[in-house]
Amino acid sequence: MMQKKSSQSTFTPADIKFMNMALELAAKGAGYVSPNPMVGCVIVSHSGKVIAKGYHERFGQAHAEINALKKVKDRSDLVDAVMYVTLEPCSHHGKTPPCADTICELPLKRVVIAMVDPNPKVSGRGMERIRKAGILVETGLLEEEARELNEAFLHFIRFGKPFVTMKMAQTLDGYVAAPDGSSQWITGEQSRERVHHWRSRYDAVMVGRNTVMNDNPRLTVRHVDGRQPYRIVIDGPHVLDRKMDIFSDQFEEKTIVITHNREAFRSHADPMLSLLSPTAFRGKTLLVDELNGHTDLDQAFYELGKLGIASILIEPGRDLASALIRDNLVDKIHAFIAPKILGGGARSILGVGLNSIQEIIELRRTSVEQVGNDVLLTGYF
Repeated sequence: MMQKKSSQSTFTPADIKFMNMALELAAKGAGYVSPNPMVGCVIVSHSGKVIAKGYHERFGQAHAEINALKKVKDRSDLVDAVMYVTLEPCSHHGKTPPCADTICELPLKRVVIAMVDPNPKVSGRGMERIRKAGILVETGLLEEEARELNEAFLHFIRFGKPFVTMKMAQTLDGYVAAPDGSSQWITGEQSRERVHHWRSRYDAVMVGRNTVMNDNPRLTVRHVDGRQPYRIVIDGPHVLDRKMDIFSDQFEEKTIVITHNREAFRSHADPMLSLLSPTAFRGKTLLVDELNGHTDLDQAFYELGKLGIASILIEPGRDLASALIRDNLVDKIHAFIAPKILGGGARSILGVGLNSIQEIIELRRTSVEQVGNDVLLTGYF
């Protein structure tokens, strides 16, 4: 019988404080642990003193619970102690041994878990093992916050394809580029820095062929510290000049081209084998089907998911943005609105197949933030 979820009201202010601390620790793994989840752990003695903290730091390395336990100086401090962990301890052998088995051997009084692991290999099994060892297990503390932190992981586990976030930057009157095609810079420096922060947290950044031809973007992380993402280009006809920066700079091995042109693929590209092999990148192309004269984007996402890419930040031009929204392939949107007016040029979105106000697409869970002189609207589809 699985341990029942505790009511939020049964947790104390101290419980909430320590779980918040664990969530803050978990967030430090952003950009480094995918496709694993971000997890934090705090161990508190029976007297209420924090004796150890840890988080999952890198994919393939020790999990949060083990990193915390390594910092315990005196095992006697664990007697009747409480472990706060943001995700159910694993119960299966992966790249590391099961954390649940290690916890079962400890003299803990309680293990408080923010959320159950949705991975079918775990999903309640870790909690059950710990409970059978005589340790009280409670779940559901700050679960909503834990789910939001790992929204990409949860989506990836459920659907087998990346969590897709679209970034847009437009003028007050809805333009992303001037009539002459120029688009740098619509938003301010602080907004651009925020985008680089997001790039460091996502597995990959995606653009369309027109964006590469018009802007020759690098799509790298430059204004903040962080991991460099993979760079994905939708180039259906496979015609982009390989002298563009994303094919010729120091990160060219992290560039992926997606095409539906089978003839060009066979002539100029080798199948991508695995993102885990450092020799499988240079000049690699991913072939997908053609759909209504264009690249099958949904298939592309599923294929990228098979390669271990769990999250993608898309920085599209009008055509790619419109296609993704029309096909219902975007999960989240960040829209910067600059206090500027162009009066003409390229619209941010056009032609998504809606004909009446009753068909309007309405975002949910929206928030608004001031970023420098720009306004940032965030919402979910």
